[in-house]
Amino acid sequence: MTGEKKKKKATFAGGCFWCMVKPFDEQPGIYGITSGYTGGHVKNPTYRQVCSETTGHYEAVEIEYDPDVFPYETLLELYWQQIDPTDPGGQFHDRGQSYQTVIFYHDDSQKEAAEASKEELAASGRFSQPIATKILPASEFYPAEEYHQDYYKKNPTHYRQYSIGSGRAGFIQHHWRDEG
Repeated sequence: MTGEKKKKKATFAGGCFWCMVKPFDEQPGIYGITSGYTGGHVKNPTYRQVCSETTGHYEAVEIEYDPDVFPYETLLELYWQQIDPTDPGGQFHDRGQSYQTVIFYHDDSQKEAAEASKEELAASGRFSQPIATKILPASEFYPAEEYHQDYYKKNPTHYRQYSIGSGRAGFIQHHWRDEG
């Protein structure tokens, strides 16, 4: 279809979804980022339900992107730089299954790229512990409540304090200071 923008979806769980929006937002070829819940067994879960650790969902972001402008492999590189991929129990101060890291693939090419990227990171020697991030098939994605969308824009002071206070900002600085 001539003139139409190509759109694909990528879904990543990286702990608190507030912190997973800003790094991808406003990148070239990124059309939208939605904070939400995926991977669980309850339809239309609420934030409170997901935080109760009874629904099986992960906090995640669904990214709509143009693969010709911002390839999936580039999304993966940016994703790894936002998380502690060696922590199987959650992310930073957020603990529990709903805060674990997962790459949710939407097709075989995403699965292959995710697996290759994970292997490359493991072989890089950047981390002394094994990479714990899971790679799972994408499932139903439920947008989070409106107050969670674009949280870093709506509440910049609290977002910044959270990013620093949780340990995420320091971890990223320590492990990725040589990148971009």
